Amino acid sequence: MPLFNEALALIRANLEELQKGGRPKIVLVGTLSVVQLDAINQERKSHGISPTNGEVVFLGRHIYQGRIVRDGYTVADVVDQIASGMDSAAVVRQATAMTAMENPFPRKDRYGNSVRDRIIFEGSLRHPRLELFTVVPKGDRIKPKKAAHE
Repeated sequence: MPLFNEALALIRANLEELQKGGRPKIVLVGTLSVVQLDAINQERKSHGISPTNGEVVFLGRHIYQGRIVRDGYTVADVVDQIASGMDSAAVVRQATAMTAMENPFPRKDRYGNSVRDRIIFEGSLRHPRLELFTVVPKGDRIKPKKAAHE
């Protein structure tokens, strides 16, 4: 699995720190599989971008603002989304404006949806590492209530 054993606890801690108004530190949460790394580096090469080393770091500000504040997801929801999107089964999605990976196997969420979790990486700010910038639960037609924060 691309996420380290302690990754979900680190991710949760950063999101909870943001929820308290704090400033979390960037943490190393995993590495891409050989297949994922090769696909991402092939895509980067085709756009004239230097390769990544496959290490994935997490801060959480963008995810917190987008998924928790704007969309009403809980910290637990976001942790589940990230775990699914970073699964070793996730495949790299070809795109010109972003580096993305998506789990092709639908996951049942807490709201009755069958979603495919897509991870979006930021690949230049912390180069040669990838920053886990956001996660998108594709197919989340039933949204959580805005007051659902943990």
